[in-house]
Amino acid sequence: MRLIVGLGNPGAKYARNRHNIGFMALDMIAADHGFAPWKGKHNGSVSEGRFGSARAVLLKPETFMNNSGQSVQAAMRFYKVDPEDVVVLHDEIDLAPGKVKYKMGGGHAGHNGLRSIHQHIGPEYGRVRLGVGHPGHKDRVPGYVLHDFGRADQDWLDDVLRGCSDGAPDLAAGDSAKFMNAVGMRVSPQRPSTGKQAPKPNTATPTTPAPAPAPDQAPEATDTRNPMQKLMDRFK
Repeated sequence: MRLIVGLGNPGAKYARNRHNIGFMALDMIAADHGFAPWKGKHNGSVSEGRFGSARAVLLKPETFMNNSGQSVQAAMRFYKVDPEDVVVLHDEIDLAPGKVKYKMGGGHAGHNGLRSIHQHIGPEYGRVRLGVGHPGHKDRVPGYVLHDFGRADQDWLDDVLRGCSDGAPDLAAGDSAKFMNAVGMRVSPQRPSTGKQAPKPNTATPTTPAPAPAPDQAPEATDTRNPMQKLMDRFK
């Protein structure tokens, strides 16, 4: 079984924040794959379901970002899963908007949600890093991630969320390569060539026009003279 965690802050005022892209991804996965209604458990909201025969639990911690690890640890104990069976979807300011990367283990890079999870379960869990871009200066980061996505972000955001939903069965199966391929098909789809095909040469055998019929000729008059008469007529 896989525990798939989306990071964010609870409450309507935070719902469309960049910091809540993990919550958004889980909401789409639950809706698209027919998971059970969300229930309050383990200091968070939980939705259970299956991808085929594979069981998975979706978790949105409601302890606020800085204490996300408490909820993740409680859910892990209840479902008896190891850190290697946990995947966390979170916002990533060090990736451009629309970029998605997967990694297993490693540091938290200053992300408060990951920092809390590290403190409670260690670093050996999977992460889906959902790029939201950087404001340009570290002092602006808190206000930036706690601000709603803009109208200009909606197209790429929708592609990323749908890509995560498309690849969720592969994520639950532990196949990160297939998951990333599913995301890539949404955010960077292959486009058909725009080149125009050259017209095919005409290979039909040209038809030689039939000759025009010769004009009608008057039939030659019949000469009934005998040779002697013809000779005498020549000397007249």
